[in-house]
Amino acid sequence: MAHRLLVRRVWTLSVKDIRCLPRSTATVASSSSFSTSLQSATTRVSFLSPSRTLPRALPRTSRREVSFNVQDNEDFTERVINNELPVLVDFHAQWCGPCKILGPRLEKAVAKQKGRVAMAKVDIDDHTDLAIEYGVSAVPTVIAIRGGDVVDHFVGIKDDDELDSFVSKVIGQ
Repeated sequence: MAHRLLVRRVWTLSVKDIRCLPRSTATVASSSSFSTSLQSATTRVSFLSPSRTLPRALPRTSRREVSFNVQDNEDFTERVINNELPVLVDFHAQWCGPCKILGPRLEKAVAKQKGRVAMAKVDIDDHTDLAIEYGVSAVPTVIAIRGGDVVDHFVGIKDDDELDSFVSKVIGQ
């Protein structure tokens, strides 16, 4: 039974490939025998014609990362405290449902500012000391830091408009 399903799946995929080929190649492939394992090498090569091959490399995008994960205390000091830009620090946890909702929304709000603000993500389970140092008692908590000083914060989920106004207020618009 499983053998029949496998043959049917291979046959279906072969027929789909033949429909996608140019007319001259499709006539050669369709005249071959039913079993794909018994096809000659020249017929198999016709499926890999230059027009059907994938590009060698994907085009590189110049997309700049909106956020970064804090690795340790030194990384936090270097990338958040000593940063010239204002930094939004998202204290979150893997098990936190609201954190999973807020994270992408916050990244979107930061991306709209086009490099005028940075965003750091701190997992409170991995970096409990940072969470205690900044008084995080619930997640998600977002703290805005400018020049090493806390300038604003909020706890919980906010909608997109509230996030946009929070980010604008932090960068001074």
